[in-house]
Amino acid sequence: MSNARQDALDRTSIRDVTDWWSTAISDIEPGSIRFRGFAIEQLIGTVSFPQMIWLMLRGELPSPAHASLLENALVAAVDHGPQAPSIAAARMASTCGVGLHGAMSTGVGLLGDVHGGAGQQCMALLEHIRSRSSDTPVIDVVAEVVADHRSRRAYIPGFGHRFHAHDPRRDPLLGAVRAQVEAGTVEGAYLEIAEEIERQISIGRSAPVPMNVDGATAVIYAELGFAAELGRGLFILSRSVGILAHSWEEIEQGRRIKGPIPPPLLPTYTGTAHRDVANTVPAGEA
Repeated sequence: MSNARQDALDRTSIRDVTDWWSTAISDIEPGSIRFRGFAIEQLIGTVSFPQMIWLMLRGELPSPAHASLLENALVAAVDHGPQAPSIAAARMASTCGVGLHGAMSTGVGLLGDVHGGAGQQCMALLEHIRSRSSDTPVIDVVAEVVADHRSRRAYIPGFGHRFHAHDPRRDPLLGAVRAQVEAGTVEGAYLEIAEEIERQISIGRSAPVPMNVDGATAVIYAELGFAAELGRGLFILSRSVGILAHSWEEIEQGRRIKGPIPPPLLPTYTGTAHRDVANTVPAGEA
């Protein structure tokens, strides 16, 4: 060992080691478990799961009204059936012998930018518009954003749904936000922005383009003060419930190696027509 390396080791103290994973979240010692300063024995039976999520992410316990809004968003996004790729993949994985943990990780692993990322993207868009609307009317900022997306033929995250003409989760979620705006629990600025986007992107269309669950939950998370980067993580916490339920249902059914389509059906082949190797001249030979 070099002298420089030995000197560095000699200067390393126990405090240097314990500071390596320093955290303000959990304080664990033999016989003691505390989260953000609260003893676990006081939290159990007193704090709901949504409140616990808030405490862990934000450092303080939320008010009942804030916790209620968070719970509404988490409940709304738990599942969307096997037509959702994350659920379908988890169900297929369940039949492959990877266990429940493997099936769940397969499903969660599919929640990327396209499937599972719209809520976070919508939150970022709402924050962008909010930051610009301090000196410009919301209606004008939204008009610029919508025009920009249309010029690029870009998708506006959080609006429209490939399956539902009107997402049934939209109205109860936005209704809950409006109720808390009236109660003074949240400001309502992000709700105003989202509804203005909804109004403007529907202009000139034969049918409206309402918010979907990603847009409605983005409004809630933004109104509650969560950073946009947390949007997908919160969605994953919610959707994991559905992934768990579907994975377990598939395991209980006992099927082995379940593919994406029933066995009698085969994917359409679009490659080269059937041919015989003996009648094929290898490349480079005449």
